[in-house]
Amino acid sequence: MDFSTLELSRFQFATTSIFHFFFVPFTVGFAVFIALLQTLAFVRKSDDLERLTRFFGHLFFINFVVGVVTGIVQEFQFGMNWQVFSNFVGNIFGVPLALEVLMAFFLESTFLGLWWFGKDRLPSWLNLSFIWLVAIGTAISAFWIIIANAWMQHPVGYEILNGQAVLTSFWAVMTNPKGWQWFSHIFAGGLTVAAFFVMAVSGYHLRRKHEIPLFKTGLHLALVLATLGSLGVVASGHIQGQSAVRDQPMKYAAFSALWDTPEGGSMPESLIALPSNAQNRNLFSLEVPYLGSFLAFDNLYQKAQGMNELQAEMVKMYGPGNYIPPVWPVYWAFRIMVGLGGIMLLTALWGLWLWRKGKLETAKGYLIFLLIMPLVPHLANFSGFVTTEIGRQPWVVQGLLLTKDAVSPLPVAYVIASLVAFWIIYLLLIGLDVFLLTRTARAGMHPPDTELASVPAPDYTLGSDPVKLKGS
Repeated sequence: MDFSTLELSRFQFATTSIFHFFFVPFTVGFAVFIALLQTLAFVRKSDDLERLTRFFGHLFFINFVVGVVTGIVQEFQFGMNWQVFSNFVGNIFGVPLALEVLMAFFLESTFLGLWWFGKDRLPSWLNLSFIWLVAIGTAISAFWIIIANAWMQHPVGYEILNGQAVLTSFWAVMTNPKGWQWFSHIFAGGLTVAAFFVMAVSGYHLRRKHEIPLFKTGLHLALVLATLGSLGVVASGHIQGQSAVRDQPMKYAAFSALWDTPEGGSMPESLIALPSNAQNRNLFSLEVPYLGSFLAFDNLYQKAQGMNELQAEMVKMYGPGNYIPPVWPVYWAFRIMVGLGGIMLLTALWGLWLWRKGKLETAKGYLIFLLIMPLVPHLANFSGFVTTEIGRQPWVVQGLLLTKDAVSPLPVAYVIASLVAFWIIYLLLIGLDVFLLTRTARAGMHPPDTELASVPAPDYTLGSDPVKLKGS
């Protein structure tokens, strides 16, 4: 690693973003699950399902609070480490980031508080509407952040004035096809993160024979979301890959390890390769004929350009420089993401098969396997983040601003100090979040109030023995 201001600032922003991204899809998907679960409780008029909703709501609340803290740091870094970038994109970013706060954060935080503390004070239909507003707010929050990031990858609705990108069409920015593709991908990914977490918690309690009817319902609902989310991730990811051929051809070539435009009548797809940026070729590549054309163009004859040809074109367009991203991490992160997506889909389909056979709640091996599944969608999200963000290098704004030109002129010591401070804070927050989630999830639900109400009150009159409460 090059210990320069540029590389340290890149590393700092990348790692703090990944830390924050631990919470974002989890919050988006978990809010939808809780809203659906409470809707089920409302329709069935079930106090037990309401207890299950509050149990998972407690877990959501923990994740939401810690996630807010990690998100605040991200915006500080724009002014600290990336002043040139902030000055360049400020006119564009100001709108979606402001809307994210006004339309989303205030919405979700306000109604989350009303939902949590208004349970016994408000009509059940009104309380249900609040959690749906929270779910909508989390989705809107993710949408505006994704729209801002999508503009960096595919700039639209702007003009350059006095060295700044100035907004000319908010509608173009809001309807950026890149943003909508990513939003669908992130939203579906959020469903998988939340669903597999709920499945793991439900499976854990089913194996311990704790509240079987309730956690059975939680497992079934989460399994449906996991299936829909996994299918959505695969479908939206495929659409994203095909769009990259058109608007980010260098990125597509990088995660395909395609150095030269294929000479034959079709394009193969590399399954395993050892790409070398130093030699601008693959040291080894195992390829499947025609598969690349089918995946990229839905036919067997079209071909994408290779990185060497694209590099020559970009030199003519933008001037001397190396416009090929680090291929090795992009190539392998993409394959890890795809592989983990396949594991999620197969796990969901396996669960559906067991459910159909009536063996889901008693399949010991499946329930044990579910305990490791919460890690899989997180790792898939992180791999996708690496593919997307490293794949567009050396650009911080595609075709407009190079990363090396966007950094603040800070002393290296300052960046190291802030990097260490952020890492300590974030590790403590992540550790706290995992500890609280794990401890709360393993503890399970409290017994209904009727159980405690049925226990006789202790008699402390002289000559009597106090009645022990259950658990004392």
